[in-house]
Amino acid sequence: MTDKPTAILAIDQGTTSSRAVIFTPDYEVVAVAQREFPQIYPRSGWVEHDPDVIWATVRATAREALKQAQKKGYEIHHLGITNQRETTLIWDRKTGEPIHNAIVWQDRRTASQCAHFNVTRGEEEVRNRTGLVLDPYFSGTKIAWILDQVEGARDRAARGELAFGTVDTWLIWNLTGGQVHATDATNASRTLLYNIHDNAWDPVLLEMFEVPASVLPEVRDSAGHFGSVEESVLGVKLEITGVAGDQQSAAIGQACLAPGEMKSTYGTGAFVLINTGTEPVLSKNRLLTTIAWRVKGETVYALEGSILSAGATVQWLRDGLGLIAKASEVEALAASADPDSGVYLVPAFTGLGAPYWDAEARGALVGLSRGSGRAEIAAAALDSVVHQTCDLLDAMTADGADVQRLRVDGGMAKNNALLQRLADLTGIEVVRPVQSEATAWGAAFLAGLGAGIYEDLEAGRALWKQDRGFVPDCADEAREASRAGWAEAVGRVLTGEG
Repeated sequence: MTDKPTAILAIDQGTTSSRAVIFTPDYEVVAVAQREFPQIYPRSGWVEHDPDVIWATVRATAREALKQAQKKGYEIHHLGITNQRETTLIWDRKTGEPIHNAIVWQDRRTASQCAHFNVTRGEEEVRNRTGLVLDPYFSGTKIAWILDQVEGARDRAARGELAFGTVDTWLIWNLTGGQVHATDATNASRTLLYNIHDNAWDPVLLEMFEVPASVLPEVRDSAGHFGSVEESVLGVKLEITGVAGDQQSAAIGQACLAPGEMKSTYGTGAFVLINTGTEPVLSKNRLLTTIAWRVKGETVYALEGSILSAGATVQWLRDGLGLIAKASEVEALAASADPDSGVYLVPAFTGLGAPYWDAEARGALVGLSRGSGRAEIAAAALDSVVHQTCDLLDAMTADGADVQRLRVDGGMAKNNALLQRLADLTGIEVVRPVQSEATAWGAAFLAGLGAGIYEDLEAGRALWKQDRGFVPDCADEAREASRAGWAEAVGRVLTGEG
């Protein structure tokens, strides 16, 4: 043993970048490394990632962050993983070679299969078992698509030669040198194949989606031992002791530990999650019932609403339209817009998520006039994130949730004007924490919990600190008019195919 201070590595593998963040046990950031990677768009509505690039960027950022921390005198023995969920990979168990690019959560290619299952088997059976809706967002139909499209894949799967995983499983496999094929309950609950009541892969759903059990990983608690990382992989020997999907990890990082506590994370997409306790609540308003975490064998559930395009909308302003050179410029540009322009952007680039679940919807700019310009479009882009959040909170309220206070995190949460607009249109207080690394911190905290550094989840509550609260400052008439305009704009893009 040494007298060096210890820290915890969090791997935060996201949709557009891989990040590594190292924390002290009291939530101080020691080191950060990040690398963006390219998105692959084979066809309209299709989104893929190169699995080897995911792994290479994770390994590079982890090594970089570890070196930074070691130079500051820290020792790191444990790591946690948080990841973009639903993204689907299948690889050869012997060689570790992927048989296809990763199909990303945003991908819409299996919309027709989902529609077919809805007609032939019905969404209700799926919802009752998984808490999810029938949508190409989730992994089940993606797995079947790869097995059907890659020559010989179904035969290889039947022989036990192939392994499926969401991104966490892919990383665990590579970090452990192929020794561990496992996931945690939060990621499993996003596959359309996992029974959230029984906490087990569901044989009825496996048959329905034509997914062989032989490809599935072992499902473990979110805090616990997931395998050892040899020194040759990252330059230091580590134990993987915490894993959770990114939104569940953010909920833990935001200390949403009691029923009714709620957070919204603004990244590539945006995700509102409210803790519902140890009993699952099935939504009547097309929200998702999901596992928030499973710790020491106890499962806690949440209601979740998914927005498919949030930060991705700002990326589109930058890369698609060239309206801004950097994402950080959008706040100032939007502030110069005419507040009464009546312009709405519905960013259904790959369909609409909750509560609409319309995979065939596509984006639209509504209300343009000769007076509309760059600023009005930028303001409409930011407003689209706010309005979609309002849609989710309305659905949660209709499901009986007591929506009083919203904790926010993610890159877009740095935008003060956006958060004030969010408070104005939702009519509730919006709270931003001091530490913006909620998603990565959730993974680090779970790793610390799994390693015995923390006694229980409640230890995380004392480490959460508020930076600023935003209270509503908007007349009811203005709020209602803005919401009505949004509803009309969304109505123009809905296809009824959700």
